[in-house]
Amino acid sequence: MTTKKINHVSIIMDGNGRWALDRNMPRAFGHRSGISAINKIVKACTTRQINELTLFAFSSENWKRPEYEVNFLINLFNEAIDSNINNLNDNNIQLHFIGNLSKFNSKLISKIKNAETLTTNNTGLKLNLALNYGGKWDIVNAVQSIILNKKDFNIDDINCENIEKSLTLDSSFPDLLIRTGGEQRLSNFLLWQHAYTELYFTDCLWPDFNENELDKAIKWYQNINRKFGALSNKDISLDKNA
Repeated sequence: MTTKKINHVSIIMDGNGRWALDRNMPRAFGHRSGISAINKIVKACTTRQINELTLFAFSSENWKRPEYEVNFLINLFNEAIDSNINNLNDNNIQLHFIGNLSKFNSKLISKIKNAETLTTNNTGLKLNLALNYGGKWDIVNAVQSIILNKKDFNIDDINCENIEKSLTLDSSFPDLLIRTGGEQRLSNFLLWQHAYTELYFTDCLWPDFNENELDKAIKWYQNINRKFGALSNKDISLDKNA
């Protein structure tokens, strides 16, 4: 494997429900097993010196699911924060939540704020969890914040630089997106931030995604020639010799 650096990985964690149903278990069993997969991948990213990991945990469209499943997921988020926050902090991981968090109950919002405060000075892996997040909302919210926060607003203030500064993910953009579960779409996840991201799709269901599966994605990424619209030296050489 080459040593091309991956700074930031994003993951659409798809397949919890199908994984559970394949085992004749309720979907809740799959979601709970998905937490175990998160813990494995967080540790794996740390040992592989990946600086940032962004996980799509709950989309703005997930509210359309049955009420009992939504309630279970919210309770699971509360439980997961309680169970893992001290370990994350002990491992120097900085936790950050992105999305429209105001829709959640005060109990979860309080835990989110406390978790961010506790880990804010940590300098290891930056772990972003997207909750009630939608890419379209993120862009609209960014534009609205520019308009509201500019004292003497001018239409020219709506530009790429200002929008990027106003997005909820206020750090580096992902180098590699991994989507588990076999589907091949972004599902409204980090639409702006994924503009130049390499997209890796796998049939592996999220609870089965482990260190070996992560390494497969990394190896695939290492073989990508990222040109960002330009030509590689090899392409230029071949063109000149044609």
